[in-house]
Amino acid sequence: MKARLQTSLGQHLVMTPQLRQAIKLLQMSSTELEVELAEAVETNPLLEWAENAEQTAASDTGERSGSTADSGKDEDRPDWSTDDPDWGGGKSGSFDGDDDDASDRVAEPETLADHLLWQLHLSPLNSRDRTIGAALIDAFDDDGYLREPLAAIAQTLLPDIRADEDEILTVLHQIQRFDPVGIGARTLGECLKLQLHVLPADTAGLALARVIADGPLERLPRAGIAGIAQELKQPVAAVDEAVQLLRSLDPRPGKQIGELSTDSYVVPDCVVWRQRGVWRAALAGHAGPRVVIHRGYEQLIRRCGDADASYLRAQLQEARWLLKSLEARGETLLRVVNRLLHHQAAFLEFGAQALRPLTLREIAGELELHESTISRAIARKYVRTPRGTLPLRAFFASGIDTDSGGEASSTAIQSMLRKLIEAENPRKPLSDAKLAEMLKTSGIPVARRTVAKYREAMNISASHERVRIV
Repeated sequence: MKARLQTSLGQHLVMTPQLRQAIKLLQMSSTELEVELAEAVETNPLLEWAENAEQTAASDTGERSGSTADSGKDEDRPDWSTDDPDWGGGKSGSFDGDDDDASDRVAEPETLADHLLWQLHLSPLNSRDRTIGAALIDAFDDDGYLREPLAAIAQTLLPDIRADEDEILTVLHQIQRFDPVGIGARTLGECLKLQLHVLPADTAGLALARVIADGPLERLPRAGIAGIAQELKQPVAAVDEAVQLLRSLDPRPGKQIGELSTDSYVVPDCVVWRQRGVWRAALAGHAGPRVVIHRGYEQLIRRCGDADASYLRAQLQEARWLLKSLEARGETLLRVVNRLLHHQAAFLEFGAQALRPLTLREIAGELELHESTISRAIARKYVRTPRGTLPLRAFFASGIDTDSGGEASSTAIQSMLRKLIEAENPRKPLSDAKLAEMLKTSGIPVARRTVAKYREAMNISASHERVRIV
């Protein structure tokens, strides 16, 4: 054997800073995006607020540059300052102003448990596995890790469910496929491996990164890249590439939800209206502050010295990446909202009782995107509708087969239950068994325990606690 040199061609997909920035912006709410852009404008001289750019251009006595941000009105959107007779009920008025009911825009912050339980509710797991899944999610810490042993989880399920560790582990593996990626890991190595698993197979350094995450990861701080390379008998450059890939991952995926979900005042990302009987959507004018490239600094690059020009070019490139990521965020969000309108037009017309079953996987398949992308796109996003300001997650629901061969969403069934209970005789409230029987008469076969679960989810007391004398 003797050493020799050879060349080869190949394609690799790397988690570039631009891709990570696009993912980060996609999962931000409007309020978080405003903070992010304010920081970008403050630190990057090549960025400025569009309003400032328009004021500067308006005060200029010369001819306005064609590269200045367009401030014209979007002809595809209605005039929110006037009442539209084709709203089909609900509230009317300006979506981009502050005259709507503030109470419609106050929301409870979404916790990590809320985010995971919502996905668990939409999963194809049976009721037993969902109960196990809920116990697991309850045991996750703020970083998204499962620190308790599986045996302890089994104890919390008693006496209702007797599950061995293998069964609990199977459910855990299902939860580890939820968003955010890396959730439910028991160690840092497992967390990173879960994130590596969703990367394309041709990602540079992927195979070696998996090996490092599976063992030598804990020794990396002490041994360094050279020591790990010697241990694995791999070139230092290859190990360095794998380590850089590992460093690009998130060691605390739970914080993506827990720390970012601090909004109590909702700023809608999209607005929805009905025009000539067709539901339409557009990005809200105040959903994300507009930023543009500062043309003065851009023109200054040609007259600067090499050192200053190099700095400004780097800042210009970062500014362009940010604007491109913002554009991609808006396009993805609007595509998702339009698909939701296609499926849930009846929900906007008639309310929760008309909500049809819909999952992330269904929307992801139609848009040819990954489920995690859809989850990020709707996370902490709100849409202003004639029925008020609603979270995008409200448009999703799991389903139950009906006697007619169709499906009824769990949200619709809860709405039907609430109406039945509100119309009951207060002296003789309907029992869960009676409610189940009435739903079966309507063509929705549900068990008594399912009725009880939905009733508890709506914070409605049992029948013997609802008795009242009138």
